[in-house]
Amino acid sequence: MRERRAFLSARRAREFEAFVAGAAGRLLHAATLLTAEPPNDNPRARRLLTLALAHTYASWDRLRGEDPYDRARQQLAVRFARGAWHQYGALGRSRPSPSPSGSVAVLARLTPQERLILVLRMYEGVAEEQTAALLGLPVERVRAICARAMTTLLHPPRGPAPAMAKVVPS
Repeated sequence: MRERRAFLSARRAREFEAFVAGAAGRLLHAATLLTAEPPNDNPRARRLLTLALAHTYASWDRLRGEDPYDRARQQLAVRFARGAWHQYGALGRSRPSPSPSGSVAVLARLTPQERLILVLRMYEGVAEEQTAALLGLPVERVRAICARAMTTLLHPPRGPAPAMAKVVPS
């Protein structure tokens, strides 16, 4: 019995290691997009990924045909939403200040809720219905938030107009 348990434990570890080797890069990229951190300096994204993978590993034996990538992505989204809720008071109520990096600054203009929905829908390709179910929102709300986020990204707000130089007649 002990040998069988050791064998199953070793097999579980190998399967999980193979999963992480194949999926961790994409999941880390998704986490980095969610946190709007620069790709080369992303401690929050790495922490988010570590927690999501730890939860996935803990439930590895209970997946029973479920895609482990979907479970890890779901954990990533849930943990981000919880963290954003605590960090910003309520998911989607305030906007973080833009960071200096170009592509990251674009995502930083979005609220955490907009980023989460946009990453799930556009980067991960999750259907509106699945995104809505994951976040506990109506499908119409997910559609509206995604549209607003896309508008913000495609048509960024303009800065203040430059000051006009006063022309003195001579």
